[in-house]
Amino acid sequence: MVILGFATLAMMAAWSLLIGVADYTAIDFFTDPAARQVLWESRLPRTLAAVLAGAGLAVSGQAMQILVRNRFVEPMSAGAGQSAALGVLLCTLFLPSQAIWVKMLGASLTALIGSLGLMAILRPLPPTQPLLPALVALIYGGIISAIVTYVAYQGDMTQFLGTWLTGEFSGVLRGRYELLWLVGIASIATFLIADRLTLLSLGEDAARALGVNVALVSAVAIGAVSIVTAMIVVSVGSLPFVGLVVPNLSARLCGDNLRRALPMTALMGAGLVLFADILGRVIRQPYEVPAATTIAIIGATLFVILLNRGVHRA
Repeated sequence: MVILGFATLAMMAAWSLLIGVADYTAIDFFTDPAARQVLWESRLPRTLAAVLAGAGLAVSGQAMQILVRNRFVEPMSAGAGQSAALGVLLCTLFLPSQAIWVKMLGASLTALIGSLGLMAILRPLPPTQPLLPALVALIYGGIISAIVTYVAYQGDMTQFLGTWLTGEFSGVLRGRYELLWLVGIASIATFLIADRLTLLSLGEDAARALGVNVALVSAVAIGAVSIVTAMIVVSVGSLPFVGLVVPNLSARLCGDNLRRALPMTALMGAGLVLFADILGRVIRQPYEVPAATTIAIIGATLFVILLNRGVHRA
């Protein structure tokens, strides 16, 4: 199944390289210097950015769902994404001349604080109410989003914020996407602690009894989620539903063994974002629909299907 997913992703990546305002064929990339420059400067970075962002969001979403032991929570809507946006906004307002890595650091720090705040709020909730953590996470994310909007309004940056947070890849060029490789590193770190995260899903007491350092594993997972969310928000904006829908689909296909499920989760997340980006480019050529819009439509449809299938089986 992983091999099939990888082959499908490779075919979509090849298709993505051929789509653009300039109509080039695969042969042109070898014979035409202008086509080769477009490939290296724009199309390849854009394709890699979509793959890295999708894989990272899906993996971090699955890690967060295990940390909070709830299948209806994902980083972009549960406070981490909004906190990362707040960090970048504050850096833009107070440190406008600083390099991009300063915004990255600020976004990572505020995303970490936001994630820790969510964990502190969800920890006392009773496990017998499975929908309560999801509702609390949505409200928590909404409160932080309101704070971000207020700060942007006070700084006369509301329009900038709306444009900047819309997840899309049209502005991705060589030299402006490399931060997303940190997303890949954070995803690999999550994979390395996959077995411990699987045990953590049994509950903290059970995990401790099995020899898991709960505090260390939780810290690594929360740090990875914060870095992934911050890098994606800084580089391409907010991408909804990926961290919610893909982990649920992966769990249905691969079960709850995280080490076995994470490769499929990463492939499905990368495929979803890349397909949404391709779809956004071909619907209204030569214009583009933002990837966040197409992802929202696809993700909402898949989520409704998942809910209905769950109710039908019950």
